[in-house]
Amino acid sequence: MKRPSPPPLTYLPLGERPRRRLPQLFTGLALYGSSMSLLVRASLGVNPWSVLTEGLQRRTSLSFGTASALLGVLVLLLWIPLKQRPTFGTFANIAVLACSSDLGLALVPAPLGPAARVGLLLGGVLLNGLSVAVYVGARFGPGPRDGLMTGASRVTGRSLRLVRTVVEIAVLAVGGLLGGTVGIGTVLYAVTVGPITQFFLPWFVYRSGDRGVGLVAPAGDVVPEASSVVGRGRGFGSVREGTGPAPASSRSARSAGSARQAPQE
Repeated sequence: MKRPSPPPLTYLPLGERPRRRLPQLFTGLALYGSSMSLLVRASLGVNPWSVLTEGLQRRTSLSFGTASALLGVLVLLLWIPLKQRPTFGTFANIAVLACSSDLGLALVPAPLGPAARVGLLLGGVLLNGLSVAVYVGARFGPGPRDGLMTGASRVTGRSLRLVRTVVEIAVLAVGGLLGGTVGIGTVLYAVTVGPITQFFLPWFVYRSGDRGVGLVAPAGDVVPEASSVVGRGRGFGSVREGTGPAPASSRSARSAGSARQAPQE
């Protein structure tokens, strides 16, 4: 019998213990912006949206962070026909990523030698996966880019995996034409950031009350970049809420039900 897909990790309202969750959100977003600056300085390829951001930066007088924020706002406008509602985490994503990526680029010198660039690439990918786990775990809702994909998936009825693939290929193509860096780092990011995030996520998922949250398989069909849900599109395993071990009476009832159904199987 095919096991049903588990529900995704949903975001929590701002009012639920924000003192504990806000520092985690801002820390994760700051680390994410810093990881982007490391990947840019490595000059070996960045993720698709950063390729587009870098291409826009090179065609204008904008800084990388400002270009990232501008793209975030433009993508957010596309939420309107999709009837997608932004959350606090959505706006925090735009602002914090812009500031932290520009700060990181100011602190990391350029140009660098080949060994240093490889080190920045590996460190940037690792830090990126960790940062996604941190701010997704705070559960403040999706960022502009992931909200676009989840909204488009809902409106079109297509799987999020397909929508995300199409959007990111288009973004990568446009960014490459504008002069963004596409290289081995782009491929490395695509195949490793999901497993890295999946590894770190159990340590950072915010637990509401006494409810446990953990990774389950198979992976669900939803993916975040800014703090909503995780899933197949980038190799994440799904996360769902549970209420801990079931009461003995419930377990007994299920056992009895299984016993009654056994002869039919």
